[in-house]
Order: sequence, then C-alpha cells, then structure tokens
Amino acid sequence: MTGDYFALLRLLAPEAIVALTALIVLGVDLMRGGRQTLPSRMSAAAWITVIGCALSFFCPAPTGAGLALASGVFTSNPLIQLAKQIILLLTAATAVISISGRFTNHAGEYFSLLLFSTLGMLFLVSADNLLIVFLALELTSLCLYVLTAFDKRSVASAEAALKYFLFGGVSAAFLLFGFSLIYGVTGEIQLTAIAGSLQQSNGQDSLIMVALVMVVIGFGFKVAIAPFHLWAPDAYQGAPTPCAAFIASGSKVASFFILARLAFAALAPSAGNGEWARFTPGWMPVLALCAALSMILGNVAAIAQSSVKRLLAYSAIAHAGYMILGVIAGGYAGKPAQAITPLLFYVSTYALTTLATFGVVMVVESDQGNDRLESFGGLRSRSPLLALCMLIFLLSLAGIPPLAGFFGKFYLFTAILGAAPNDLGLLWLVIIAIAASAVSFYYYLQILKQIYVVDSPAGSSNLKVPVTVTTMAVLSAVAILLLGCVPNILIDRFEAAVRLAGF
Repeated sequence: MTGDYFALLRLLAPEAIVALTALIVLGVDLMRGGRQTLPSRMSAAAWITVIGCALSFFCPAPTGAGLALASGVFTSNPLIQLAKQIILLLTAATAVISISGRFTNHAGEYFSLLLFSTLGMLFLVSADNLLIVFLALELTSLCLYVLTAFDKRSVASAEAALKYFLFGGVSAAFLLFGFSLIYGVTGEIQLTAIAGSLQQSNGQDSLIMVALVMVVIGFGFKVAIAPFHLWAPDAYQGAPTPCAAFIASGSKVASFFILARLAFAALAPSAGNGEWARFTPGWMPVLALCAALSMILGNVAAIAQSSVKRLLAYSAIAHAGYMILGVIAGGYAGKPAQAITPLLFYVSTYALTTLATFGVVMVVESDQGNDRLESFGGLRSRSPLLALCMLIFLLSLAGIPPLAGFFGKFYLFTAILGAAPNDLGLLWLVIIAIAASAVSFYYYLQILKQIYVVDSPAGSSNLKVPVTVTTMAVLSAVAILLLGCVPNILIDRFEAAVRLAGF
C-alpha cells in the first residue's frame, strides 16, 4: 500500500509542485503586500509562478507505454507528459505578460488562481476516469470564471464572467448527464473499459447516441465550437487581456487533448460516419457538422468586428473547427496515431501564437485605452519590433508559409484526407476549411493594414513596451518561424511520444 502512495506521488509530482507554488504565491504576497508597490508584487508573484512551472516542467516522467494508478483514476505516458509540459509553458508565458498588468490589486490571488486553473488542466490530461475528467474540467472552469471577472473596475469584465459562468454551468450539466448515461449503459467509468463494453454492444445503443450528443454539447461549450460558442466573444473582450490569452491557449490544449482521448480511447466503437452523404449515427457526424459551422460562422463573423479581442474570439471559434478535423481523422484510422500528431502540433502552435498576439494587444490596449482596430494605427512607427512580431503572428494564424500556422493546417488537412482515401468522403470538410482560411486572410489583413498603412492616432507617441512582453513576443515569433521552416523539431517529439504511449 505504501508503495502505491509513493508511485501515485511520483506520477502526480508536477501537479503537487503547481499546487504548492500557488500556496507560496499567496503566502509571499500576503507577507509583502503592505510594504510593496503593486508592480513589485506582480513581478514577484509572476516569477515565483514561472519558477514553479519550470520545476514542474522538469519533473522526471515515467517511462514505458503507460502507468495507471489509484485503480485507473490517473494514467501517465510520454504523450501525457508532453501535453503537461506544453500547458506549463503556456502558464509561464501568461505569468510573464501579466507582470505589466494593472487590472487588479490582488496579485497573489490572481497568480494563485492562474496556477489552480493550470492544476485542473494537468489533472485533466492525465485523467483516465469519467468522474475525474468532470472534476478536473470544473476545477479549471471555476478558476477561469473568477479570472474573467478579475478586473473589478470593469463592468464588461463582470458581465463577461457572468455569461461565461452561466454557459459553463449549462455545459457542465449536459456533460455530466452524458457521462451518467454512458455509465448507465456500460457500467464503466474508466475510458478503456468503456470502449470494451461498447465494442460488445456494437456501440449503437439509442441511449449511447443520446449520451454522445450530450457529451459533444458539453465539450462544445468548453472548446467554443459553433453553435455552442456564444460565451466566447464576450469573455475574450471583457476579461483582463492576460486571462483571455490563457483561456484561448492553455484551456484549448487541455480540452482538445482530453476530447481526443475520449474519442479515441473510450468512444471509438460509437464513432459513426461523417463522410458526405454517408452519415451514420455516432459522434463523428455531429462533430463534422459542428466543425463546418464553426469554420464558416467564426470566419464570417470576425469580418464585422471592430474590437481586436472580439475578432480573435471569432478567429478562435474558426480554429476550433479546424482542430475538430484532427479528432475526426483519428476516428477513421485503424489506429489514431496518424491523427494525434497533426492535431497536437496544430493546437500547440495555435496556442503559442494566440498567447503572443494577446500580449501585443495588451500593450496597445494599455497605451490607447481600448482594443479597437483604430488603436493599432501606425504601430509600425510607434514600435517597429512589436509590429514585426504582430505581422508574423497574424500571418501564421492565417496560414501563410513559411510559418507554423501554414504547416499546421497543411498537416491537419492531409491527415483528414488520408483518413478516408478511397473515395475522399471527407473532402467536403477540407474544401470548407480552405475556403474559410481564405476568408480569414481578409480580416487579419485589416489589422495589418492599420499597423503598416494607416497613420498613428492623433497625439500618439512611441509605445512603452515592457521588456518582458518584448522578450516573449520576439521568442514566440522566432519559434513560429522556426516551427514553420523546420516543423520536425516538434513533430519528432510528438511522434516519439505517440509511439511510446502505445498508439
């Protein structure tokens, strides 16, 4: 029994370090709060957060195909460890861009909530049990609701948090009801055991079909795919910019990772068929329709936006549609290995690009007092380096070579075409994705037009860009360019992790 506890502690060492760091951040800020200025408190709390994430990042990972502990509640393998490392990097980057934030006087509480939401994401990617998946999602969501409302001086922040909370509560109800139906039909809550039970019943029970719809609705709210996206634009626009950046990056990685694991490990026997004119019941046709709607609605609605954060929210909805293609591709493969690497590469590079983009938006918003398109006018003269970084970020999101976004889309589209190669039954999704990507180029160019063509607003001076934001933006831009030119730097790691995980 003692050996089991030590093994469990070793497995959950990254989570333990993150939780301990959150408590340290609270304690240090409490002791220093009355004697230090807000900038020094934000800086101290941020660097403690970064150090905690670094220690958790370098925790030794279990070797072999996998390790299941606590009666299969948690599992670990190299792929899960890699997903955790990506989330920790995004958390550290969010902490760095938060240093210059002035949206709250509660530095310790802010960074501890950031770490607790990260803790929920780490539990989420290692969960091997429906109950733990739900609890980890709710831990993450509750922290994100509070972070969205953290700017007490902003009515928009409170309104956004309320909408996010209400929609999140509804999605949790759908998800829990769907999980309960799966348990009721299969008698199992462990992911692999559910797949075995569904395989025996051929996966087409009517209650299972209802459960699949419930689960897709629940996760649809979490990852903001249409038509379950209504909270996202308000939350992105109203939340403090670093919080919006974290919602758009870290939560995307964790949510899509567990969605893919559920689809491939637990619900594969009930996949159905999403090929054009060959729809059969299952989660695949539902996701295919949601992906198509997300790509169309997200890109078209983004054209009409005047707020850059709101524009990025609709862009995130469209990108969620692209990411769903990777989940669908894995459902067709005899083994999902050929879809996992493209999906994770795309999600990871998108998360990095979006986080860095929000970092630039935060600087402009602090200088101009808003995030409207006009506020970016003449950025090329006010901060040439930041303008260059923004150029790289937006072109990568649009999928322009030789940047990471282009290769990510190409790799993902190739994977879904290869999933049904005989009759190209999934070609309709790729056609919609390519057309939607062409539309997205227009609204990204609208931002670049403001940056490089339009003159600066009257009375504007050179931007005072914090060193931390500049450093993070430059490193992100270099990484995006490098991953577009030499994508094997990341792909080889994903493929090795997938092989070691036993896919």
